This record gives sequence, C-alpha cells and structure tokens, in this order.
Amino acid sequence: MDTRKQLCPLGLKAKQRLLELNKTQNWLIKQVCKDTGKYVDPGYLAKIWTGQRQPPKIITSICKILDITNQK
Repeated sequence: MDTRKQLCPLGLKAKQRLLELNKTQNWLIKQVCKDTGKYVDPGYLAKIWTGQRQPPKIITSICKILDITNQK
C-alpha cells in the first residue's frame, strides 16, 4: 500500500520545472533560503509539494526562482 501523499498542482509544476532546469530540490532549498532568509528543509518542502503547508512567502519565492505561476 502506497502511503505517500499526492502532489498538489504547485508541487507537480515545480518538480517538472526542476527537471527541465536540471536542478535538484536541495538547490531550490538553498535558493529559497537565500531569497527569503527563512529556513526550509526537505521535509518542509515535501509538505509544500503535497499542499499540507502553504506559506505565502516561500511559495512566492519558489515561483520566482523557477519562473512558474501558482495557479490552483
């Protein structure tokens, strides 16, 4: 049985964009930390990808860094 949560639209779009850019999730985390001054770790990012957390400042930063829009 698969207990992993499904990606929300933002998570799906962001992961696809990371693949297109040939960048890692760790690269994105470093960029977001640098851009916002806030601490983000892989576990927190996973919660954003699945829609469990929706911090506006972090999401805005992710969208800016990856050049994507956050449309639901």
